Amino acid sequence: MSEKMISIIMPVYKVEDYVGKAIESIQAQTFSDWEFFCVDDGSPDKSGEICEQYAAKDDRIKVIHKENGGAPSARNVAIDKAEGKYLYFMDSDDWAEPTMLYDMFKAAEENDSELVVSGFFIDTYYNDTEKYTQEQFCPAAVYPTKRDFRENAHKLFDKNLLYTPWNKLYRTDYIKANKLYFPETFWDDFPFNLSVIRDVERVTVLENRYYHFIRKRAESETAKYRADMFDKREEEHSWMCELYDYWQIKNSDTEEFLARRYIERVVGCVENVTNKNCTLTKKEKKAKIKEMILSEKAQRAIGFAKPKSLHMKFILLPIRLRSVWLMYLVSSVISGIKSRNTKIFATLKATR
Repeated sequence: MSEKMISIIMPVYKVEDYVGKAIESIQAQTFSDWEFFCVDDGSPDKSGEICEQYAAKDDRIKVIHKENGGAPSARNVAIDKAEGKYLYFMDSDDWAEPTMLYDMFKAAEENDSELVVSGFFIDTYYNDTEKYTQEQFCPAAVYPTKRDFRENAHKLFDKNLLYTPWNKLYRTDYIKANKLYFPETFWDDFPFNLSVIRDVERVTVLENRYYHFIRKRAESETAKYRADMFDKREEEHSWMCELYDYWQIKNSDTEEFLARRYIERVVGCVENVTNKNCTLTKKEKKAKIKEMILSEKAQRAIGFAKPKSLHMKFILLPIRLRSVWLMYLVSSVISGIKSRNTKIFATLKATR
């Protein structure tokens, strides 16, 4: 066995309170044949120094220092240097269970997989020590052909398993042969994974949950108000539709999934407008909501979507009724819960 079966890549930026735990969770893996690229993306705090301290004691850890360019550029630098048979991407404020790499590697080898997808945890902290844990997973499966995977991909999308890089093991030669890199854009994970799965042939799914995605930091990108969120979601939806057209997969299950996915993200965009950090006037907020929920695309989606929970049916009711003021009211309540009670918000989101 090669000493570099897995190349682990982790961008590092302003995570001095978290990066040590991330590194130690890799060092604690039962699988030890790895190299670990910690890419200091011009971090202004001590994150880079902390990585160097671990590297000084473990020669499998390699620290790359570069000017700040964002997580995509940090990952891409390390992809070119990676020598492992497989690639694994980690975030520097999360951590992983000890058997993750071994189980994913074993599955990849046994099934000659180009991609292994596993379950994960979302740990949402509502104070320093207490958290709500959401488990995302699908039943174990092996998809030996493109068609097998494509016909079942909607199930993995539905459980949020195909959006992020850190619950996956990628075959390095597949990534490099197809020149797949993280695009220089905000929320780069999704377009990268779309490029990976576009022509992937052999995929293995593991039911076990290994990775802990932490929602805690107030400065985390997932917690910020974004003025361009709706435009970004529209772009992402067009990517999804294009992918399914390319795959030539069209049936009632995928139609419903795409519609529900779209309308749920419209709700997220409306909440982005009503949350406390949005500086628009009340009149401007309602105009934005009208644009989002009364569009032909949204009204078509609401006709196909079948929400899976009672509270989601209630949240979508204003869109079905084409009521802007009711949508504004419902979304304002959601924003209030989000800002005042993280536990309830995380529970509602997880069970939607």
